[in-house]
Amino acid sequence: MSLAQIQNGDAVYAITVIRNDGSVPGVAVDTVFAKPGSMGMLVNTGYFEENPDETLYLVCFEDERGQLGPPVTCLEHEISPVSPFDH
Repeated sequence: MSLAQIQNGDAVYAITVIRNDGSVPGVAVDTVFAKPGSMGMLVNTGYFEENPDETLYLVCFEDERGQLGPPVTCLEHEISPVSPFDH
């Protein structure tokens, strides 16, 4: 399965550390939202107007308690539809 096949509500997994770059209000810059293998839920997809060829993925990742955190924007190289530890 590829990211092109996933739909809103599907599980995705971080394949890199995902931090707040300052774009999530109310959360300190550099806060870690996900580590490799963290599971999240795809909320929506979109793109930057300046670069419509690059898909953006809005994802809520689970925290240590299994609760979904705030939605964060991820790039294709940061997430996968399968856990990086399932390979």
